[in-house]
Amino acid sequence: MYEPNVVGDWQEYDEHAGLRVRVHRLEPAEPPRGRDDAADGLTYFCLRVTVENRGRRHLGVHLEDGQIDVRIGQDGESAFLDWRNSQFIEGFDVYPLRRATAVLYAAGTEASLSLVDVQVQLRVEEEWTERRLWSGGIGVHEGPAGTQQGAVRDSLAHQVSVFLRDQAEEGTA
Repeated sequence: MYEPNVVGDWQEYDEHAGLRVRVHRLEPAEPPRGRDDAADGLTYFCLRVTVENRGRRHLGVHLEDGQIDVRIGQDGESAFLDWRNSQFIEGFDVYPLRRATAVLYAAGTEASLSLVDVQVQLRVEEEWTERRLWSGGIGVHEGPAGTQQGAVRDSLAHQVSVFLRDQAEEGTA
């Protein structure tokens, strides 16, 4: 059974050796260029999507409108995405041991922000990757090693993530 990643976890792409992505820093935040009128009465939040290249060659990466879907609450309603304030990765060459980060501003009803799902479909070298999903929420904070505290801490996805991270650390020593 497929389990989503927890916000803060890295997800590797087998089809592009060394490429990995994570959704992180999900937090309440006001947009830098002011609120959009369409978000009146909604609570703004910000998240980051970081692409890291641990491979041997540079990769052309695209992460633009329509490649990130943000859903909130138990019913998975679409969050309002503020494209004017967001910053995307538009045709950027990510060289080995380098990163590129997209910053996304979104809004939703405050009661729904305790559960946020983010789906990402990256385009690498004009090829589409498989969609990946991260789950988290406002008020659920990442710990120092990308772990989370609170409601998500006891989830199966988090437990698997911690186990795999511990196994990887043992294997690299």
